[in-house]
Amino acid sequence: MKQKPSIILRITILAIAFVIIAYGILIILGGHITPGGGFQGGAMIASALILTLLVYGVKNNPFNISHSFINVVENVSALGYVLLGIIGLFTSGFFLYNMGADVYNIVPSIIQAIFHYPDTTNAGIIPYLNIFIGLKVLVGLTTVAIAFYSFDKLESDH
Repeated sequence: MKQKPSIILRITILAIAFVIIAYGILIILGGHITPGGGFQGGAMIASALILTLLVYGVKNNPFNISHSFINVVENVSALGYVLLGIIGLFTSGFFLYNMGADVYNIVPSIIQAIFHYPDTTNAGIIPYLNIFIGLKVLVGLTTVAIAFYSFDKLESDH
């Protein structure tokens, strides 16, 4: 039988996880002007969740990563990515056309104003794509870790 981790380890890991999550969000939101982006930030946030998974387990995890939560985030991120691509396709003729930074001046001004990212570098839809990619990577890596953790529990039960 496994021994329960100490309270010091549990508190320390939770604090470290919050710092990693905050830094992952920073990497996702600043990915259009700095090295990084959706994949790197999503992997960082997933590593924080995996760290808490290793210490707390699936059932006692303070982040309560349930199947329905993973399912909703996975669907929202995939749908958001595809919708941004389809909007670009219908407004410009190109899938994932950057409507916020309209290079060829083919997007109507109303749609361009919606996707104009309020930043001095004006990356258009790239920050929004980074958010959707970050969510997708986050749930993908976390799901793999939960599956491995669950398989280990099944092996140890027999």
